Formats: sequence, C-alpha cells, structure tokens
Amino acid sequence: MTTTGLMMALAVMGMAHGATSDDDGKVRFLATYKELVETNTTLSAGDCTLAATRMAARLKAAGYPDADVRIFVPEGHPKEGGLIAVLPGSDPKAKAILMLAHVDVVEAKREDWTRDPFTLIEENGYFYGRGTSDMKAQAAIWVDNLVRFREEGFRPRRAIKLALTCGEETSGALNGAGWLAEHARAEIDAALAITEGVDGDLDAQGHRVALEVLAAEKMSQNFVFEVTNKGGHSSRPVPDNAIYHLVRAVDKVSHYEFPVQLDDANRGYFSGMARIVGGQNGAAMTAVVSNPEDAAAVAILDKDQNWHAMLRTTCVATMLTAGHATNALPQRARANINCRIFPGVSREEVLAQLVKVADDPAVTVSVPEVRGPVAAPAPLTATIMAPVVTVAHQMWPGVPVVPALEPGASDAQFLNPAGIPTYGITGLFTDPDGGNIHGLNERIRIQSVHEGRTFLYRLVKIYANQ
Repeated sequence: MTTTGLMMALAVMGMAHGATSDDDGKVRFLATYKELVETNTTLSAGDCTLAATRMAARLKAAGYPDADVRIFVPEGHPKEGGLIAVLPGSDPKAKAILMLAHVDVVEAKREDWTRDPFTLIEENGYFYGRGTSDMKAQAAIWVDNLVRFREEGFRPRRAIKLALTCGEETSGALNGAGWLAEHARAEIDAALAITEGVDGDLDAQGHRVALEVLAAEKMSQNFVFEVTNKGGHSSRPVPDNAIYHLVRAVDKVSHYEFPVQLDDANRGYFSGMARIVGGQNGAAMTAVVSNPEDAAAVAILDKDQNWHAMLRTTCVATMLTAGHATNALPQRARANINCRIFPGVSREEVLAQLVKVADDPAVTVSVPEVRGPVAAPAPLTATIMAPVVTVAHQMWPGVPVVPALEPGASDAQFLNPAGIPTYGITGLFTDPDGGNIHGLNERIRIQSVHEGRTFLYRLVKIYANQ
C-alpha cells in the first residue's frame, strides 16, 4: 500500500469509530494556543488565573456545564489560580485519565527578545513566543482535546480530566499541582496523568531521531553555602575572609562529579539510543549500560551535557551574594547551589556529600526549602507504553520510542507521591537546542505542534477506553 493509501485508510478507520478528521478545528485550536501564549503568565507581571478563566470560557462555549468546569484560586494567591475540568466516563468504576499542564512561564524581557515574547508569531516554519514550547502548546492541546471530544459526542469508558496549574517554573512560588495534590486530591484522582517532561528528538536537519517518554526525573533541590565573619576595615585585610572561604568551596563543587548511576529510565534510554546514534557514542552507551564504572565510556558521554546530566546527580552554583560595603571586609557570603538529584537519592545524602566537598568548617551547608516529597518514578508498563508505540508508529513509521530520564523536573514530582502515576508524553519533536526553552526567542516548529495535537488526541482516546 502506498503512503497516501495508508493515510486514507487510517482516516477512514478513524471516521468509522466516530472520530473527526485530524484537520477539524485547526483554526479554533490555533486561536486557543494564541490566546494562551498572549496571556502573560510570568510570576512578576502575569496572571495564571486569567489564563485559566479564558480556557474555562472556551470549554463552556463548547457545551461543558458549570459543574464540570471549575476555577480554583489558592488563598492569598489571586493570580496563581488554575482550572479543573472533566468529561465524564461511562464506567464509574474505571479511574480517570488526567491531562496535566502548567500555564505559567519563565520571565521574558521584551528588550532582550528579537520579537515580542507575548505575541504568537509564525515565522520560517516556527511559532515564536514565551511558552510556545514550555508548555502552552500542550496546554492548548489538552483544552482542544476536551472541545473535540465534546463536539464528537465521545463517551469514554474512563473520565477524562484536565488540570491547568501555575507555579511550575518558579522555585519558591506556590505550585498549583502540589496545591491540588494536597487540597483537591479527589478532584484530580486518576489511573494515570500525562504531562510534559521530554519530547521527540530532531537532528540538525530536522529529521526525527526518536520519541522519548519520561520514565523518571530528577528532583530539584537548592542548598545554601554560607560563611559569616566579624569583618573589619578593608585597609587591614586578613586571610580569614568570608568571600575567600565561600569561593574556594564553590570552586570545589565545580570540580566534583557525583558517581554514575543507572535505573530503568536511563538504562533504557542509552540501550535504545546506542543503536540509533552508533559510532563511538553508541559504543560508549552500550559500555556504560554494561559497566557504569567504565571511565573511558563515561568520559565520552560526558561531552554531551544532556547525557552527562542523565548519568548522575548534578550540582551547580547559580547565585552569589556577599559583603555589605565596598570598604569593609565581608561579614557574610552566600551561594546558592542548585542540585538535580538522581531518582532514589535522598536530600540528606547530597547534603552530606556537599559538606565533604566544601571541606571547610567555616562554610555551613543548609537546605533553605524543601519543595515536594521524594517518590519513586511511575512504572513504565505495557499499558502505558503500548498505546504510545501504536500511535507513534502510525504517524512516524520507523521512529523508535525510548524511555528517558529527565535531568530537570516537572509537576510529576507532586503527583507521583500523591499516588497518581504521572508520565511525560508530548508527541512534540524539538530541535537539538530544545527550542530555547527558558531562554531568548523560544520557539517550536509549526509542524511539530500540529502533529503533537494529532498524536495526543489519539493517545488520550486509547487510554480513556482501556
């Protein structure tokens, strides 16, 4: 059968099952996506509650009753609210599927960007704007899914829930997913949740390399190095200088590597990618999976910053503050050390190791804030993976599906401990640079967004009828 014939056959099969064409509602979807991107949801000047309210209006316009659409606003956080919505299922005994997305975005200054970060711009095959990739494309797809399902009269076996939240992007801010897990656990209860985490990989020429599925993620934890001192006049310097103690300790962190660790996620990733990348890198991946203490193989993989981060706990200095006057010896010096902790490793273990690395009694190491409990990653069972593989192979024949360990962290860190298995599955393919998420001129390929919309529409339907 030709490719055209295959696509026509798949379209006919979809229509026979009551689905509309994947092209249906594209204009409406783009309007939803545009409205989300152009609603500023930064912590400093944005309003997540407004974004959630606008998405709720779209659901109500599609026919969802008030009882199935709720705006929640945590007390004392009027602009950090979110949305919970549900399409009821036919089997009250079957647990729901939860579509989870955060709508807040990283800060973006207009003067630094080539284009207005809060205007959705289509240019040279890309969508540009803050949040176009992280993660308003998927948030808009989730809203669009509920609208499409309602229009079709789709009655899933399992209820399909939507949660749009705030606070994922800013350490120290109220996290909406964490708030829901604590205050509205029953409303988001689900057999599984799908969110961000990892995407599909494109090479430099835009060819698809692999579709990744988040199997585990690191835990983000800040530690503080601090030195206090009696200080004095700068005209009479002494070796016992708070800044000198701090700088030496921070420098030691820069040279320290935590040991390589393997779990099902990164073992599966390197095993799968070894066959794809081949050559020296592929051989190194195979060697590390066989022996994580193979220093030569580790050194090869460490040249790639993503692979380096996937292999171990990492810690890096991110902020420094010191001194109180230009003509005085410093009385206090502080550094923030941001660690991404390997799954299964405790904060206490990392804290103890940082104390050893600093190796200076003048430097205290502390945990300023604990954000979220530690939990084991959700298991990647056949129930989870088989639908992903099925839809991926329909859409992108020959593109492998591989598990991955995400060096960053998503809102899965709040839902997994609450007993809701959460997976990062997007169907969105991104460039090798990640589309500049968190950076200047964030972007994502237009084709990727539309294909991701189709992928997630089909995938959620399969999960909902399992």
